[in-house]
Amino acid sequence: MSRYAHIAFTDSVRRAQQDQGSTRAVSRLLADAPERDRLGPAEAEFISVSDGFYLASVSETGWPYVQYRGGPPGFARVLGDDTLAFADVRGNRQYISVGNLAHNDRVSLFFMDYAHRRRMKLFGRASVGDPAEAGGDHVATGPRTDGLVERVITVHVHGYSWNCQQHITPRFTEAEIRQYLHATRARLDELEEDNRRLRRELARVN
Repeated sequence: MSRYAHIAFTDSVRRAQQDQGSTRAVSRLLADAPERDRLGPAEAEFISVSDGFYLASVSETGWPYVQYRGGPPGFARVLGDDTLAFADVRGNRQYISVGNLAHNDRVSLFFMDYAHRRRMKLFGRASVGDPAEAGGDHVATGPRTDGLVERVITVHVHGYSWNCQQHITPRFTEAEIRQYLHATRARLDELEEDNRRLRRELARVN
């Protein structure tokens, strides 16, 4: 059912699940797994409106490394049912993730929607390409953060999983707060106008 489970549930993980009594609950995820988990409309929509994600890679010494990649919604673009890509913009020039990918192309991505307490995690293999290569210029010129695009990173998805809402603390971006406060601000403007009108009427009576 889930390629993600086959990747994540290693022998040591299965032993931990058995020790903690969760073997039966997770065993159904291991039945008849496809070669890859395909991104559907829900996953594509979630990625297309995300303004950031966490990118994990593995160093040649075996240490995990996590970076945050952010930008306007749409900077991470779904190119197919098993592929997504994003323009990698120059940052602090340490190039840890890029160096890790040269040794090991395995990555894990976490997409978070704190406001609605949703998250999607995926496993994939990443390739680094020149923005001018075929298809790369289309990604590089899409919505992105300001700065010099140094490369396009393409992730070939092998498995993904949606997490439950438990333990996700709601957080809101400035744009989300403005959206939620729009109705309140409109109501306040209406009340202020009513107040001014009543003051004018009282002034005429007096």
